[in-house]
Amino acid sequence: MDSDIMTVERTISAPPEQIFALLSDAGRHQSFDGSGTVRGTRAESRPLTLGTTFGMAMHMGVGYRTSNTVVEFEQDRRIAWKTTGLKGLVGGRIWRYELVPVEGGTLVKESWDVSQDKQKFFLKRSKMPAATKNGMRKTLERIAGAVER
Repeated sequence: MDSDIMTVERTISAPPEQIFALLSDAGRHQSFDGSGTVRGTRAESRPLTLGTTFGMAMHMGVGYRTSNTVVEFEQDRRIAWKTTGLKGLVGGRIWRYELVPVEGGTLVKESWDVSQDKQKFFLKRSKMPAATKNGMRKTLERIAGAVER
């Protein structure tokens, strides 16, 4: 991984508003997660907005929990959250979704941004970028399956 940001994209035949509604509901993240690591929210779901903090139960070999804070928010266009664990001692990667209206639907760009991650040096040199890119492609496929008719 040469850059600090890895992006995958896909055109989905649904309006941005419909896709954004799915992305901005943390309680639904498990339904479209292509990595298979998201197990669900730790509290009742509520619509995400700038500054919202939400917890997530995760599993990658072993179970763990993350704390996520929405750090970018533009209704129906962009949402991103920063993920940390162990009370902020690990993590700092940002998951970003950008929605661009195009003919026939919406261009959805999902980015994995490790520029602020405390383990960036190790992450970029591990097998994680390849696995993450594969998971992101599957995520966009699952989002398409959830919103396309």
